[in-house]
Amino acid sequence: MTAATAQIAFRYRPHDSATGVTRTTAKRLAEVLGVDETQVIHLALHELATKVLPQYEADDGALTKTQLSQVKKSAPKAKSGKLRSSLFEIKSN
Repeated sequence: MTAATAQIAFRYRPHDSATGVTRTTAKRLAEVLGVDETQVIHLALHELATKVLPQYEADDGALTKTQLSQVKKSAPKAKSGKLRSSLFEIKSN
């Protein structure tokens, strides 16, 4: 992909709204942040990406009984005090 085909057309909105901003607003942001307008767009897209897109790969789901048993065995035992909460279900006998 060449640099020319990797670009998109970007149009500012005639009025600031929840779905876009005017060029005046972009220029104000650039001035306050000390960057150019293109960098303002990149910063805004990065912030949106970190809020909306998962920041980690999906795992395989819940732990198996064997895995859960291994975690319980490797976890340090409480020395004293009361158990207030647990990450695991506690089965009463």
